[in-house]
Amino acid sequence: MDSFMSWIGGKKALRKKIVEQFPEPRTYNRYIEVFGGAGWVLFSSDSHAKMEVYNDVNGNLVNLFRCIKYHPDAVQEELRYILISREQFFDAREQIETRGMTDIQRAARFFILIKESFGTDLRSFGLRSRDMEKAKEYLSEVSKRLNKVVIENLDFEKILKNYDKTDALFYLDPPYYETEKYYPDRFMPEDHERLKAALDGIKGKFVLSYNDCGYIRELYEGYTIIEVDRLHNLVQKEVKPRYRELIIKNFV
Repeated sequence: MDSFMSWIGGKKALRKKIVEQFPEPRTYNRYIEVFGGAGWVLFSSDSHAKMEVYNDVNGNLVNLFRCIKYHPDAVQEELRYILISREQFFDAREQIETRGMTDIQRAARFFILIKESFGTDLRSFGLRSRDMEKAKEYLSEVSKRLNKVVIENLDFEKILKNYDKTDALFYLDPPYYETEKYYPDRFMPEDHERLKAALDGIKGKFVLSYNDCGYIRELYEGYTIIEVDRLHNLVQKEVKPRYRELIIKNFV
């Protein structure tokens, strides 16, 4: 199934190539998405492992996932009168910061910001039509998929430490090197090295997505590196160029 949302750096176009690099099924019993985002890889399968974990450091994003998992009907009811509307979009932007909002109210407003912003930047109104009724109805299917998924809101080091075992598979999709400013959460240049140091010490397996650049190739020298590419959808050209990315693994 598809994710119910877009997110900066989402892996809709690459999810098949990423899953192809996973270990053989049933060789791992726990699957952990460390930088969850829209969860395109998570949603690509009915189940990746007996235990599944979705984690993201963005509190509003995690609240949305939790509310859809446990209270899809309440989120849908909160969204009942939502249209593609510039006024409603900017109202949601202001209201989401209001003290005293319930988790359901906050989740619904964050959903509006995701669905109606330009490029999922959460700030500017996107001038395009969407079928909001269909999007709201789909949340019931998403809730079923998330039924047994553990949802966390922790820093990547804490997640790696908490869930690391020899039978664990971590999928990581951090903010890409030198694109950190485009993400809504702080990820500093030194965090790339902090992530590498944390991955060096794990017992389980990992699959890591990154942009193809000299810094990342040098940082992960000695690991298995697979080159992949996709259409560069952010470039406004009739014939879009290819965007090169890396899939990095600590196993063959």
